Amino acid sequence: MEEDIPLDGRTLIGVANTDAGEVSGDTRFEFEQESHRIYAHYSGGDIVDGHLVGTFDGREWDIRYSQINSEHETASGHSVGTVELLDDGRVRIEDEWEWESRDGSGESVLEELS
Repeated sequence: MEEDIPLDGRTLIGVANTDAGEVSGDTRFEFEQESHRIYAHYSGGDIVDGHLVGTFDGREWDIRYSQINSEHETASGHSVGTVELLDDGRVRIEDEWEWESRDGSGESVLEELS
């Protein structure tokens, strides 16, 4: 059985995203974790302020996110992501997301800063 990957205290950035998304390489996510609950504040690039909250079993997350962008538009959505450890010990998350407040869906990748 694979060991759980903790997210608490980790900082990740967006490294890839579908065009319909607003997360970019300038977006930083600061994670907190308590047992199977995760929370992150994120901002940068087109995102002025964002928050996510959800459940995490040590390998997969199920989250809801809400954010405001530089055009003063609010948006929210849902995503399911797979968390893995890279060879250098950093975390990588492959995320499938969809907006709930507007049309659009896609895939994004987050990686921990080294």
